[in-house]
Amino acid sequence: MADAQVYEVFARKDHTEALKHVGSVNAADDDLAKAYAWTMYDEENWVEMCVVPRGAFIPITHDGALPLWGN
Repeated sequence: MADAQVYEVFARKDHTEALKHVGSVNAADDDLAKAYAWTMYDEENWVEMCVVPRGAFIPITHDGALPLWGN
């Protein structure tokens, strides 16, 4: 996938739970990211799953350092 980007995947099993990070997928667009995430992380009975392009995150750190995954 030459034009793929990384999407971070978040999910929850119950509507009262906070979303938690469950992994990441590489996809060419949002629709493929949703399909890949649902297929790859289907081991649980999630009530909600979200994918976010990694580049959409705005890191906020005390020392201004980038997160572990970089930009």
